[in-house]
Amino acid sequence: MRINFKLISLILGVFLFTLACAPKKTNEEKQSTQKQKHVFVPDFNADSAFQFVKAQTDFGPRTPNSEAAAQCAQYLEKTLLRFTKDVQVQQFKAYAYNGKQLNGKNIIASFNPESQNRIFLSAHWDSRPTADHDPDESNHNKAIDGANDGASGVGVLLEIARIFATNPPPIGVDIILFDLEDYGAPQDQQSRDGGDYWGLGSQYWAKNPHVYAYQAKYGILLDMVGDAKARFPMEGFSLYYAPAVVKKVWETAARIGYGDYFIKEKGGHITDDHYYINKIAQIPTIDIIHLEPSSPNGTFVDYWHTMGDSIDKIDPTTLRVVGKVVLQTVYEEGQ
Repeated sequence: MRINFKLISLILGVFLFTLACAPKKTNEEKQSTQKQKHVFVPDFNADSAFQFVKAQTDFGPRTPNSEAAAQCAQYLEKTLLRFTKDVQVQQFKAYAYNGKQLNGKNIIASFNPESQNRIFLSAHWDSRPTADHDPDESNHNKAIDGANDGASGVGVLLEIARIFATNPPPIGVDIILFDLEDYGAPQDQQSRDGGDYWGLGSQYWAKNPHVYAYQAKYGILLDMVGDAKARFPMEGFSLYYAPAVVKKVWETAARIGYGDYFIKEKGGHITDDHYYINKIAQIPTIDIIHLEPSSPNGTFVDYWHTMGDSIDKIDPTTLRVVGKVVLQTVYEEGQ
């Protein structure tokens, strides 16, 4: 056997040249990677989150001006007060598409209120007063439980608040539960321009934040985050107003193993609470929302705005996935 020293020298030279030319991480990038490896992120209790969802639906439909809404608002306030003393109830009045005056309550819990480095997490706690997409037309004037559409996001945030109580976040975090999100006109009464009759609570908060001159780096909205088959594409207005935040959250989800839920595909543009916060308060805000373009209504799950939006549709596994992604984002934000 003959050893080709010239070939070995050539191969060794190419290898050393490749090493020399390879891009080197900056000290900042190395430190960032090291910090991410050592960030402690508390676990998310899916069963606890599910019970928070069920507690809301047990009151019945949480429609504006109803007794169920009054009882649920009291429950939400008392629950958040178990986790932080900094809880505010922002009471306001708004007019619906039909001219009816609605009594609203935005409920805000703050953690590390003295910190200038802040983000906010949000969801809406009211439920739809009309099941206008129900296949049974006799149900169209009935109110829905809104287990997925509303209560699921609130349940995730209540569990996150419980975690924050014993594992304080490294930054300031405001949890905002918006009221009067889902009181838009029924399907057969909607005009082409529609008017701004959705997201009434977020519109009010965007114009009248709970803290004067409120500032946050960004916000995350959770809506319809409890379905067993949930998939979260990158919603259109989120990409338009807050692309960097979308990138951060979806890359975080992929890194911790939830890329099958947080899919890197562009979704439709949804006029949700985040739209008004972006437009009015100009705080970059994204919407983590389950979209189903193949469903009969063309956008959401088939039981959306029907009597079928009940507690049996909620899957603790999905609540856990969303909760873990949000927690990972929050605790890494402090690094």
